[in-house]
Amino acid sequence: MAAMTDIVLATLNARYAHASLGLRYLRANLGDLHARSVIREFVIGQKTEEIAEKLLAEQAKVLGLGVYIWNVEETTRLVAMLKRIRPELIVVLGGPEVSYEVDEQRICQLADYVITGWGDVSFAALAKRLLNGEVPAQKVIAGVQAPLDALVLPYDEYTDEDIAKRHLYVEASRGCPFKCEFCLSALDKTAWPFPLDEFMRALERLYARGARQFKFVDRTFNLKVDASLRILQFFLERIEAAPDDPVFAHFELVPDHLPERLKAMVARFPPGTLQFEIGIQTFDSEVQARISRKQKNELAEANLRWLRAHANAHLHVDLIAGLPGESLASFATGFDRLVALQPHEIQFGILKRLRGAPIARHSEAFDLRFSADPPYSILSNRDLDFSTLQRMNRFARYWDIVANSGRYPRTLPWLLASSPFAAFMAFADWLYATTGQTHALAHERLVHLLRDYLCDLNPSETADIERDLIEDYHATGGRSRLRFETEERSLPRPEVRGGKVALPKRQARHLRAESG
Repeated sequence: MAAMTDIVLATLNARYAHASLGLRYLRANLGDLHARSVIREFVIGQKTEEIAEKLLAEQAKVLGLGVYIWNVEETTRLVAMLKRIRPELIVVLGGPEVSYEVDEQRICQLADYVITGWGDVSFAALAKRLLNGEVPAQKVIAGVQAPLDALVLPYDEYTDEDIAKRHLYVEASRGCPFKCEFCLSALDKTAWPFPLDEFMRALERLYARGARQFKFVDRTFNLKVDASLRILQFFLERIEAAPDDPVFAHFELVPDHLPERLKAMVARFPPGTLQFEIGIQTFDSEVQARISRKQKNELAEANLRWLRAHANAHLHVDLIAGLPGESLASFATGFDRLVALQPHEIQFGILKRLRGAPIARHSEAFDLRFSADPPYSILSNRDLDFSTLQRMNRFARYWDIVANSGRYPRTLPWLLASSPFAAFMAFADWLYATTGQTHALAHERLVHLLRDYLCDLNPSETADIERDLIEDYHATGGRSRLRFETEERSLPRPEVRGGKVALPKRQARHLRAESG
């Protein structure tokens, strides 16, 4: 029989590799209740009955569930099942998905308590009352925003298995000073830094335990440059001391804030050690003003150009389609402008109406129509009808598997020979008309589809197109003989090697393409 405990903290992650930072904050701050608690993580797509069985086997009195946009539907089914089997189990919900519009959500009706907003200390206070037999008068509890120096940092809650097999999420600051209306962070008043000395000691402990991949969830890592430099120096020292045991760190950068001191530090990092996620979202100044986004476009563009020319960081840059007032032509102009800057990946996102986000205030004026179901994506608006947004959704998916994947560095220029947006949209339309699919397109099949499309478009260039496709296919692990690959044009198959690969696959492909 499983060991009994009083409190189970659980969530459904998008993937096994994603370790929940929120659950670890909750457990780290339970105080005297820490020893009476466990963390149990699952993955979306697991059978609800299996998750319920494992949770009930703990025989806990209180179950705390983290609820997010990606897991709310499955978590709702889980709560319904748990309350049906064991009604006396006290279910407490928390997380961004249940922090707003609580009365409208079935999951909140099913649960016993809902903590909105920050739960770090509020969950511990509620759990203590519940375990003492008290019955709080309020079902919905506004989370207390404790000073960050009063919180116990959660990083010792990462297990050895987490360190060996999963992404480790860390944060040097919380909140955001910007007011971009599509984001829940628009509701924050500012960004709050954690005490830096204590945070650095926590990083040191993780590194000493073997952690080598760190993903910072700070919205504005480069806002306070002195702190940014100290953190980067921490990683650089370890990379230089042990170049055969590299560290990989991911940061989210404000695009128009890259002072010279930060540039000098970033330029010292070797390839394969840094990834920057940079939110451009839109280059349209009128749309930026409408959604309260402050961004100096020329400076952001110059910084991206500098990073591409002088830094070895992998650049992942975000755009959002469907923003109020952004036409297809305006988005295409911004997309082409971004492609010209040559980031390694362009994340083409579709606008979503996060619960509580201020973007909803534009719904009437711009006829914003969102799906009623998670992830609440935009279906149509005044400037983009449903059919156009469906095409843009397919564009986004195909761009991800062709351009972002890093599998086609030689072939991609053939697709983008004219205006990148218009050219790739034509390919996306053709690919969907040909296959009727946006998923389950195997690597080898996609290579043949690319060959058919590009050679029909450029019949006089068939030999060169086929050569580039053959090289791309085999350079990224393809081992079969392609239909158009003759014996004399065949390339040596890639060597299969074992051992640990520290760098995420896509970054590794982009790195190989640039170095080779």
